[in-house]
Amino acid sequence: MRNTKAFKDAVAQTLTELARLGVTMRPGAVEDIIEANISEVAARLRIQERSAWRYFDAAGLAESIAQQRKEFEASSESAGVGVPPMPPVDNPELALILAGVPDSLVQTGGDLYAVIINVAVNAWMAGHIHGEDGCAGCEGSRGPSGHDWNERMKAITAMSPDITKWFDRDQWTAALHDSGFSIERR
Repeated sequence: MRNTKAFKDAVAQTLTELARLGVTMRPGAVEDIIEANISEVAARLRIQERSAWRYFDAAGLAESIAQQRKEFEASSESAGVGVPPMPPVDNPELALILAGVPDSLVQTGGDLYAVIINVAVNAWMAGHIHGEDGCAGCEGSRGPSGHDWNERMKAITAMSPDITKWFDRDQWTAALHDSGFSIERR
């Protein structure tokens, strides 16, 4: 299916409609959605996939994707994004993790997979430590020293008072380029 002109046109039209709506998606994700939708229509109507294209509506699909994204973002806000275990947006530890990305690229020789694993593990651990302050089930697992999240944030800020500069996209991008690496779309 993916090698047909109809499929390629559908992907291009859907990406154009998404861009018009201000939604950015990876082309491969759009391809997967379209393939699943066409296969589902063909199966439900008991027709061949090439006949199912007459029911395809790029604008309608883009509207549906945009609406789903809006609903997800709204549910994320109401679900407590920015509260434990999700750190606040201006969290010094999150800034420390962001600051480590250019250095990690240099240390791994540009191995993006290793960098992502490093970021994910550090974020996971930082989120867990933050979440323990509000987690009744974690109370006994902290050990004798416990965790004082506020003290941890103060210590990070004391070591690097300008740590939140890493939330400035331009500064982070400059550090990335200074490391000798950049991200380009092919």
